[in-house]
Amino acid sequence: MKSSATLPRQAGILRPALVVFAALSLVTGLAYPFLTTGIAAAVFPREAAGSLIEQDGRVVGSELIGQSFSAPGDFWGRPSATGPAPYNGANSGGSNLGPRNPALAEAIQARIAALKAADPDNPVPVPVDLVTASGSGLDPHISPAAAAYQAARVARARHLPRAQVDALIQAHTEKPWLGVLGEPAVNVLTLNLALDRLAPAR
Repeated sequence: MKSSATLPRQAGILRPALVVFAALSLVTGLAYPFLTTGIAAAVFPREAAGSLIEQDGRVVGSELIGQSFSAPGDFWGRPSATGPAPYNGANSGGSNLGPRNPALAEAIQARIAALKAADPDNPVPVPVDLVTASGSGLDPHISPAAAAYQAARVARARHLPRAQVDALIQAHTEKPWLGVLGEPAVNVLTLNLALDRLAPAR
């Protein structure tokens, strides 16, 4: 049985711990998130709101999340392994299939076949990013090589000169940050929107 002197001593130890716990909870759980969110909204309002893209007064997507395109006159993005629908931001993730997994090989072969069927006269090897998903499953970008691979198909479908489509790809190619960090990339959604303004899909 504990003595009456032990209880006040334990309470004296517990009280500062609870005060510190409550203070840290307020600082790290409320004050810090509100502060950083407020600074982000003030300094980078567009990015803090999700880098949304608007057209004709309505939001059509985000620069940060890919979309599924399958029409011949559109550029196609990377495959998405998210479920139950592709590019599902609430279920971000890759397929987690290893490079020797037969299911991955079958999926890649099916994607290659679909690309070849859409443009059977294209002799260029299919770029790897057109047949493999990114780690997040949400990547909105493809490589310039992946965009160039699709240029002839898109130009035919939209009845545009190939040179005009190539120039549009070049104009929408994002350079590495500071010229050295990252790889050149093309945002599929913004490129397709630019195509729509140039020549609406038929």
